[in-house]
Amino acid sequence: MAETKELKVEEIKKSAEEKSCPVQRSLYYISEFLSGPMCGRCFPCAMGSYEARTRLQTIIEGRGTEADIRALKRITAEMAEASMCKKGKDTASFISGWLNEGAFHEHVGGTCSSGECIALIEYRVVPGNCTACGRCKEVCTHNAVTGEKAKPYRSGLPFEIRQKRCTRCGECIKVCPEEAIVLVGVKDSTLAGV
Repeated sequence: MAETKELKVEEIKKSAEEKSCPVQRSLYYISEFLSGPMCGRCFPCAMGSYEARTRLQTIIEGRGTEADIRALKRITAEMAEASMCKKGKDTASFISGWLNEGAFHEHVGGTCSSGECIALIEYRVVPGNCTACGRCKEVCTHNAVTGEKAKPYRSGLPFEIRQKRCTRCGECIKVCPEEAIVLVGVKDSTLAGV
């Protein structure tokens, strides 16, 4: 039965690695570990995993600080040394490896270059590229896109995306024939690598 759980840890890691964002990868892994193969018998693994999940969620929500990264490094180091089983040690090793990718510091700065953390990205209309065709407004089921189609002898209202209504579903970007909708980081307004 222990072999099945060991295989489960590797399966979780494999599924986590399908995510391009290391922070999302870490959160997925730790959440699945907590709901499955973690036995909860040793304190460093159990408490460390719950604390790590809380810190990772805070970073993904855009509220993370450098203190959260330092705490995650401390937690994984303690889990690696003090966990009584291989599953806890492997979990610490996986998270620690992803921590060293640099994306965590990027997230604390307000950017998710993979575009997976919706609290850190926005969709915006580039006015110079927009031809006011209205396809983005038609496809948006949340009424987040405002503007008017251009009509003969009238320019119409420019198209914009209301960020408080936008769910970051990406449907508008898919239908824009002019590539006038771009994905940017919330804090630094740079184009995300998506």
